[in-house]
Amino acid sequence: MMVDVAEEVSVSPTKREKKALKKKQKAAMKAAMEQEKQKRREEKGSVKKKRRWHFGDRADGRKLRTLEPAARISPYIMHVRSDSQNHFEDEIDITEIENYLREKRKEGMKNLGILHIIIAAYVRAVSQRPAINRFIAGNKVYARKNIEVVMTIKKKLSTTSPDTTMKCIFEPTDTIADVYEKWNAEALKAVGTGEETAFDNTAKLLNYIPGFLLKYTIKFLRLLDYYGMLPRALTKVSPFHGSMVITSMGSLGIGPIYHHLYDFGNLPVFLCYGKKYSKIVFKEDGSFEKRYFVGFRAVTDERICDGYYYASAFKTVMRYIKDPTILETPPEQVLEDID
Repeated sequence: MMVDVAEEVSVSPTKREKKALKKKQKAAMKAAMEQEKQKRREEKGSVKKKRRWHFGDRADGRKLRTLEPAARISPYIMHVRSDSQNHFEDEIDITEIENYLREKRKEGMKNLGILHIIIAAYVRAVSQRPAINRFIAGNKVYARKNIEVVMTIKKKLSTTSPDTTMKCIFEPTDTIADVYEKWNAEALKAVGTGEETAFDNTAKLLNYIPGFLLKYTIKFLRLLDYYGMLPRALTKVSPFHGSMVITSMGSLGIGPIYHHLYDFGNLPVFLCYGKKYSKIVFKEDGSFEKRYFVGFRAVTDERICDGYYYASAFKTVMRYIKDPTILETPPEQVLEDID
């Protein structure tokens, strides 16, 4: 009697099959984590409302159609950013923040610094004061679709080292840990790999255009940007398009500066902080102590929101900076900008 033993014998999988199985398992795990993350966001009411595209919207933002009349006409009166700049100055008491940074570095966030805290505080402020994430283009006011933070950095701390630009995209639900990981990953791409960034490649490509044609090329790009037709591939790498620019004068050993806004592009906010300094602070009971500070300055486009709103937003930023423990968990609710 013949016995069919085909089902009794186990054939060991090949290397290719093992690799495919591992890939499937990894994809399934990633999908499960994404579903869990989405579920947590939905429970907290922090998922962005899905919006239909309307005529006049851009790839990087949606046109605001319910603005009050004064806000609508201000971009026509002050039609360039250099004509609508406001300057704001404050100082940040970092005495307790430095203790927080030391604790977090011991926990494994080795490169965590004041830069990460300021960015995380701004990202969180956008989740509660979304109007500071607007921008002006084509004399219209738009709500940006994401939070894009730009920084110009040197590949090496040397006067002969070339500058490059990095851009990091955040979500309003990001925590200090999310900001730390995303920012460091982008910084590593910009200066740690030794390779040219997307911005470097784009600038090099424009460099091949002769000077007498480059002038008209830039004018053409401005025209496309005015009508919202500039390709998203360009605005993604452009250092002139984003939610805000941040720069550290502390790394250069000087105090903060007021940096102008660019008329090219649509960046509405420029933040700058300087080197650490100390001073004697007197308390209400007459005693005194030594405290540590960094200077903080901002240049803003006054057309995207009014002064009262800006003041409220920067108070919110400062509150998060002074107590970064708030930034360790996602916001309970993310507020949407007007329609």
